[in-house]
Amino acid sequence: MDHLQTQLFNKLQQKEADMIAIRRHFHEHPELSFHETETSKYIAAFYAGKECDVQTNVGGGHGLVVDIHGGKKGPVLAIRADFDALPIQEDTGLPFSSKIPNVMHACGHDGHTAYMMILADSLIELKDELAGTIRIIHQPAEEVPPGGAKGMIEAGCLDGVDHVLGIHVMSMMPLGDVLYHKGPVHTGRATFKVIMQGKGGHGSTPQDANDTIVAASQFVTAVQTIVSRRIDPFDTATVTIGSFDGKGSANVIKDSVTLEGDVRIMKEETRAIVEKEFKQILDGICRTFGIHYELDYANDYPVCVNDEPTTEMVATALTEAHIPEIKQLVECGPQTPSEDFAYYAKERPSCFFFVGAHKEGTPMYPHHHPKFYIDEDCLLIAAKSMGAAVLHYLSKGV
Repeated sequence: MDHLQTQLFNKLQQKEADMIAIRRHFHEHPELSFHETETSKYIAAFYAGKECDVQTNVGGGHGLVVDIHGGKKGPVLAIRADFDALPIQEDTGLPFSSKIPNVMHACGHDGHTAYMMILADSLIELKDELAGTIRIIHQPAEEVPPGGAKGMIEAGCLDGVDHVLGIHVMSMMPLGDVLYHKGPVHTGRATFKVIMQGKGGHGSTPQDANDTIVAASQFVTAVQTIVSRRIDPFDTATVTIGSFDGKGSANVIKDSVTLEGDVRIMKEETRAIVEKEFKQILDGICRTFGIHYELDYANDYPVCVNDEPTTEMVATALTEAHIPEIKQLVECGPQTPSEDFAYYAKERPSCFFFVGAHKEGTPMYPHHHPKFYIDEDCLLIAAKSMGAAVLHYLSKGV
């Protein structure tokens, strides 16, 4: 085990420059969810001629599944990396900034794919010494529901798989920290769009109109009582109105307003409570103001739940690996964003953990920000961390 780990880490160290070059290529050439044609081709070309089995266009999209068969029998472990970008105009000033207007890798998926490709390449070179099979899941479309994970699972990417692992690099966590949490680790999500339709009119004769601006404003305020008065204070839930489209003339009573937003929950049973109360408040306010509404309320990503034994295995592997680039291993608690890795975790015992990417003394920007930035030293840490977990799992299991 120690000898094999040393070999793997040496290979990763020697290929760190390649890892960074791949990441920068993806960063310069980002593609949006469900449109990652060239990204998928690049990944497929990387594996061409290597001793592995490659499936392309998995799930009817741009996903790839790469199987690395060890020289000895053993379990099947899937490790996943996503590769889609976001509709954001980059404002980092990096020499390898996005060349695509209004598209940017603002979440770190370019880094996920780069570290995973080099890790896979290194594991292929050591495959005869491995006991079991490693399935690399290169997943598109994490950012946009229904998400790429769902389609890939339906296409069979987890067939025969025993456990699943994944990593997210985090721009708001310190470089050198690797972080994990047992149990619910990412929120579940719902999104909604409400169109309120009333009767327009002139500001001088409000009695002849049904004002949707007033009704929508009442709704925005009232819907916050779901969290404050219907959810257990020890539970987690948010209701966000992210868009209020009611622009019009100063002296005209608007006949229609469109609201859009999202819901986050940390327990699946809370999801039904929020949806019921949301619809009840909406219906009541619209009845009160004598207006109609159209509602599109879509539940999408589930709560992402880390299997406790699998997560404990990862923590043990990282502790025993003594990776010099890791300063500390941290139990970080649950994280509020949502993540479609949750679909894998529903199907197989899984662990989704985090690698810090913020270098002390440099500006810090959150994910999905035009100035989003990760220190590229995090890539080697991610590769070694996942590599250590893979070797530990194949040799000792969970």
